[in-house]
Amino acid sequence: MTELKIKTMADFMATGEQPELLFWVGCAGSFDDRAKKITKAIVKILNHVGIKFAVLGTEESCSGDPAKRAGNEFLFQMQAMNNINVLNSYEVKKIVTGCPHCFNTLKNEYPALGGNYEVIHHTQLVQQLIDDGKVKVKEGGAFKGQKITFHDPCYLGRANDVYEAPREVLQKLDSELAEMKRSKAKGFCCGAGGAQMFKEAEKGNKEVNIERTEEALTLNPNIIAVGCPFCMTMMTDGVKHFNKEQQVKVMDVAELISQANDL
Repeated sequence: MTELKIKTMADFMATGEQPELLFWVGCAGSFDDRAKKITKAIVKILNHVGIKFAVLGTEESCSGDPAKRAGNEFLFQMQAMNNINVLNSYEVKKIVTGCPHCFNTLKNEYPALGGNYEVIHHTQLVQQLIDDGKVKVKEGGAFKGQKITFHDPCYLGRANDVYEAPREVLQKLDSELAEMKRSKAKGFCCGAGGAQMFKEAEKGNKEVNIERTEEALTLNPNIIAVGCPFCMTMMTDGVKHFNKEQQVKVMDVAELISQANDL
């Protein structure tokens, strides 16, 4: 495996340079073992196209999304202000992130606190790179003829109207893109949003992620594609619940593109 080249903003500052964009890794992408693979896939794509990017490294803190969704506005503002001070000290202009929760918070909630940045989701970046001809997907590649269904992350889709970017990327894979009944603006949550990821489920007759996975499995897909580390956890748990791990893989859009290009 080729070594991943990753510089921090501090590294760039030490040489008086400025990267083209900052890759905001997020808590899941930093600490969750499964989500780390998504982080690596995004880095491989960025390195492949030669984009000069940096991460904050140990200077990156939680975006504050879980605290805000759980109702702790005070903690959210403390976390946000800390991050904004760091981002502004490095004069960051453009941010890409693999997490729709970070994406939504940085894009829509930081400006009111003095953090104004161009924020894009990694699927939007990959779509742009494909459109510009910088990322080419081999025909007849690893996913030729496979059936893929895409689960819309709430904070990417319904909260920010980003529906087409991930689908346009998936359609380049020479595979069949099958839509669930509840998709796009009528999408259905994986069950982890609104800080639900960090608490036990409330009483009911079915877990949300089981309901959603069931819906995906009715299409008999080879792959359930996601664009969010929380969705990754919930859909993976759902697939395990139905003992379908051998038949159905849960993969992030970045991982699919990275594998399709042997990165």
